[in-house]
Amino acid sequence: MEICFLGGTGTVTGSKYLFDDDDAGTLVDCGLFQGFKQLRLRNWQPLPIDVRRVSSVVLTHAHIDHSGYLPVLVRNGFNGRVYCSKATKELCQILLPDSAHLQEEEARYANKRGFSKHKPALPLYTVEDAKHALEHLHATDFDEPIQLSSASSASLLPAGHILGASMIMIESRGKRILFSGDLGRPNDPIMRPPVKVELADVLVLESTYGNRRHSTTNPELELATHLDRALSRGGVVIIPAFAVGRVQTLLHMVARLKGRGMIPDVPIYLNSPMAVDATRIYHTFRSEHRLSVEECTAACQIAQFVNSPEASKELNQKQGPMIIISASGMATGGRVVHHLKAFAPDPKNMILFSGFQAAGTRGAAMVGGAETVKIHGEYIPVRAEVANFEGLSGHADYAEIVDWLKVFRRAPGKICITHGEPAAADAMRKHIEESLGWESFVPDYLEKMVVK
Repeated sequence: MEICFLGGTGTVTGSKYLFDDDDAGTLVDCGLFQGFKQLRLRNWQPLPIDVRRVSSVVLTHAHIDHSGYLPVLVRNGFNGRVYCSKATKELCQILLPDSAHLQEEEARYANKRGFSKHKPALPLYTVEDAKHALEHLHATDFDEPIQLSSASSASLLPAGHILGASMIMIESRGKRILFSGDLGRPNDPIMRPPVKVELADVLVLESTYGNRRHSTTNPELELATHLDRALSRGGVVIIPAFAVGRVQTLLHMVARLKGRGMIPDVPIYLNSPMAVDATRIYHTFRSEHRLSVEECTAACQIAQFVNSPEASKELNQKQGPMIIISASGMATGGRVVHHLKAFAPDPKNMILFSGFQAAGTRGAAMVGGAETVKIHGEYIPVRAEVANFEGLSGHADYAEIVDWLKVFRRAPGKICITHGEPAAADAMRKHIEESLGWESFVPDYLEKMVVK
């Protein structure tokens, strides 16, 4: 048996791990690379394995860096089942076609404006490709056995993070191999904590916040401070936010703050059709989160939903004060980049990021103090106030991960630190060694590890 690390190494994107039990290959996650160009180019290169060897895929959750490569995999010949939780299937039905639509739109826009080096610019995959991929999704309950091959089975364990997020436990030839996926936080304002796990022979562990602790500041008060500062000067607050998870937490908090009179009574717009649909799904899967029916309803009603491209363009002509929440969370694409073009040059406005910004993204550049950002082939001045509000992160920090590991009855035989930028992954390795006395290692891209 072996694991090949096809992504999520040296970066927080592109998560893909091939588990091969000698009878069949199972791909755990199938995500897109994002951020630096050299990472994004991997999306266009042939997957460095024989796709015919992959008999099934198991998804930890629906975020595009874990699911967004599925349309390419299916187009290139994969014909097996893609196993996932019920909520993950519902969310993928929103996210994958939207990802394809954004790529088609950006290709059309690039061809219209002529700023792409490619003639013509093409999407990585189309909406039709995404629809074909969705036909392979097979929803399963948490803890329900999934037969992967004659030698291996898997089950999904609740991981927190977002709706449907799962850890993947594979049992094969007497060994238990656990893929953490993205671990949620023990005291997340919306999601329930990840379940405790006591035994695993091999652990593939995320490390997004492996070198950081989350702030102990009350996140609602921190959000109120940022919003009040910008809105009081008549500014427009642009909040790039992940459509699944982050948007719903923001809407919940803004509803509470507005209800208490802690922020000015200004128009609030949610400009992301997929975020609108995803927010409604929170009503369907209430057992997975902490919100009551009333809180779900309040979150859905606090913002004006912007559905059409025309209405989105009209927002750019409006004056502040107002709040616009729009995907994507790291400003890598979508409608939010048009809002940045319109509002980033004005000093009275605010660009409020709401979580981790991967290296090489516009979000990371702006949080790092960039005076200009490149959008659609031109450099846009960033004179607006830029703030990064990390109190809403859906990822456990290093101390929360160590606490989660303390429940294990014994150290896993092998611990592989993935899904983290180099400094974070190595720091997570050190924290595990210093706090628990366990050895772990950080695999390289395309490295293979024997499970024995």
